[in-house]
Amino acid sequence: MSAKIVRAITRMSVAAGIVLAASCAQEEAPVQQDPNVESAPAQQEPAARQPAEAASTAQQESDQDLLARGDYLMNGIVGCGNCHSPRNVETGEFIEGMELAGAFVIEEPGFTAYAPNITPDEATGIGSWSDEDIERAVRQGIRPDGSVMGPPMAYPFYRDISDRDMRAIIAYLRSVPAVSNEVPASTYNIPLPPNWGPPVEGPVPEPSRDDQIEYGRYLTHTLGHCTDCHTPLVEGRHDFSRIGAGGNLFPMPFGYPWSALAANITQHPELGIGQWTDEEIKRAITQGISRDGRELLPFMGFSFYENITAEDLDAIVAYVKTLPPATAAPPQEH
Repeated sequence: MSAKIVRAITRMSVAAGIVLAASCAQEEAPVQQDPNVESAPAQQEPAARQPAEAASTAQQESDQDLLARGDYLMNGIVGCGNCHSPRNVETGEFIEGMELAGAFVIEEPGFTAYAPNITPDEATGIGSWSDEDIERAVRQGIRPDGSVMGPPMAYPFYRDISDRDMRAIIAYLRSVPAVSNEVPASTYNIPLPPNWGPPVEGPVPEPSRDDQIEYGRYLTHTLGHCTDCHTPLVEGRHDFSRIGAGGNLFPMPFGYPWSALAANITQHPELGIGQWTDEEIKRAITQGISRDGRELLPFMGFSFYENITAEDLDAIVAYVKTLPPATAAPPQEH
């Protein structure tokens, strides 16, 4: 277990107010004893502490499991750090000590958006936000003050994150070191919608892993929001009749001196990945290497996706291979 998880579990346990109860020793019937032998000090009966100890152990195991899940998601398929962690533009490496401190800027004709600081820093991050505030921001794009957040955050996709995974992500966000880093406010020259959908009400269940394709959709469409970038936009809205057809242009992402074009990941035999093998698809996702051996541009979070488990990667591939062949129009000039 990493030191980060241990520290976070300790903080979570303290915050939960887990107190071990001490008990007095039970009275026992007197026993015959050699007067020349010094009596041993009375010991407390451990049985009286067992309920509290069991509760403490269960709580720590629960915290441990939740944080481990959050660590896996955030450093895997969810990969928030791909946008929210600053990096050295020349090397592409993330800057040490700045995890999730905000960085990414995307400039479009209608807006300039900055990925905010999402560390627990109270002044410049989300340290003063409640768990409910974070959940509503991620799923619904609403700030604690009630204002609507703008693009390009994938709110319509994240609204289907399961309750357990949402708690796990929040637990991880609470565990990272607070970093003081003031990030400029995003500016929008386009009207924002009044909301990004109806309020998320009621429980959002865990997806069943018995249905590999449906579970793969949850990983790909919801957690990874791959179909956010890889689905054509028509007047700013996704055309899901051509889901996965790509064609979206991302000019100079992360400050790199090049533009990235979202690839066609449908089963189109020429323009998409219809002729790719499962292993070729996996290599592209986790290593950033295309079918022909060329390196893909480091806009996708390959360094995060390499941590995806074999089971989850199989499910992702199974789902992607269900996307019907489709094509996208050439991107507009930027």
